[in-house]
Amino acid sequence: VQLQASGGGLVQAGGSLRLSCAASARTASNNVMGWFRQGPGKERAFVAAINWIVGTPSYADSVKGRFTISRDNAKNTVYLEMNTLTPEDTAVYYCAANGYWTRNSVPWKYWGQGTQVTVSS
Repeated sequence: VQLQASGGGLVQAGGSLRLSCAASARTASNNVMGWFRQGPGKERAFVAAINWIVGTPSYADSVKGRFTISRDNAKNTVYLEMNTLTPEDTAVYYCAANGYWTRNSVPWKYWGQGTQVTVSS
């Protein structure tokens, strides 16, 4: 399974961005799609995840109410809508896929290339 992420960029605080992640296929090994981020000098951290079938999202506390993850099964694509962005959201955002959900990035099987999100104050 290959993942292609896109949509990062530079935005002012309070602004919005939408990230996309297209998967080359949907299998049992990528049942769950997620987003992680890694800020400067920080460890990679869970942001949001969604199951292709059930569709119930999970979010990190830091993004609840501001970020929305969604999926388009017909396009094998997952989106991360990010609103009310703050400089603390600045990071490289990674799309990931795995057979099950976990907040720990280590078990996730597939990773896309990172996309930079920079929020200016």
